[in-house]
Amino acid sequence: MADTGVSTESFAQETNVAYKGPRLRMAIIGCGGVSETQLKALQSMPDVEIVAGADINPQRLQATKDKFALTALYADYHKMLKEIKPDAVTVCTPNALHAPATIAALEAGAHVITEKPMAMSPQECQSMIDAANKAKRKLAVGFQYRFHPATQMLRRARDEGQFGKVMFAKCQALRRRGIPNWGVFGQKHMQGGGPMIDIGVHVIEMAHYVMGSPKPVAATGKIWTYMGNKPNDVSSVWPDWDWKTYTVEDLAIGHIRFDNGAVMQIETCFAAHIERDVWNFTLAGEKGGCSWDPPAIFTDRAGTMTNTTAAFLAEGDFLTLFKLKLRNFVDGVLRDQPLEAPGEAGVAVQKIVDGVYRSSEAGQEVRIA
Repeated sequence: MADTGVSTESFAQETNVAYKGPRLRMAIIGCGGVSETQLKALQSMPDVEIVAGADINPQRLQATKDKFALTALYADYHKMLKEIKPDAVTVCTPNALHAPATIAALEAGAHVITEKPMAMSPQECQSMIDAANKAKRKLAVGFQYRFHPATQMLRRARDEGQFGKVMFAKCQALRRRGIPNWGVFGQKHMQGGGPMIDIGVHVIEMAHYVMGSPKPVAATGKIWTYMGNKPNDVSSVWPDWDWKTYTVEDLAIGHIRFDNGAVMQIETCFAAHIERDVWNFTLAGEKGGCSWDPPAIFTDRAGTMTNTTAAFLAEGDFLTLFKLKLRNFVDGVLRDQPLEAPGEAGVAVQKIVDGVYRSSEAGQEVRIA
């Protein structure tokens, strides 16, 4: 006799339906490590065709060909843009190349999503926005953590008024000993800075997004380099970094004032004598507050101080977040859906980061225009 029972698994099975709609022809500039995650995410989308890649490193081009069967590969992205004429481009280069590669792609008629941070300075960010507006093309920034289920939960809570007026945000992106031993992460002329612009930017953008994106008006900050520029004999997850070329900060602390009266405290480091790694932001509002890790909402109910946590949150692994941010970009281009991280979001975050660096150099608070 046939089993007539119905299991929950039967409702979760995927169905393969041939996609017949429009496809976005996408090219990639920069075939380093982050591009692999992007390519994996894009290859899962039936409405995307990956048409070309560009990188100055022939080994990276060969690895891209071997792993993703991509054959239209170029050492010069200008030539790729001219010959391939992609609909859209994703920029996965070191930070110093985000602006020139993005502007070139926009001027070639392509929509663009660039990896974080948006660029090296607010001025570069604005030039990218200006180029997008002139070309009438979409411009997005790869802020994947605002797509994290915990971030979305807290954003919805804020939109529902559960926090009231947000007064204070605390952002922490802390590694006890996590200096990258690959790429150019320790080279200021290529990256613009160290943990503040590399990992701090993730937590800053999440908190700023959940706060409702107030306008930053002033910054106070201080940065220190005391470990990354010296030989290391301490066991760590990423040993043997290139200390001889290390020109970025190990530790950065910032204080940001916003036009609505709110303030943000930022703590970020590649290396510091702290108890453990931390990746979190917290908010304090007049009616409630929250934390990202663990995701929780703090408020008063029924005459009682209460902490609310989620009974269920969807997956938030790295590949899933990349799929979500790229899905939003593809839908923005193909279906004119709103971009969750447009260029304007990128320049606001860049102004925060830049303000901390400028303040540290000046030794006093600086204004943010």
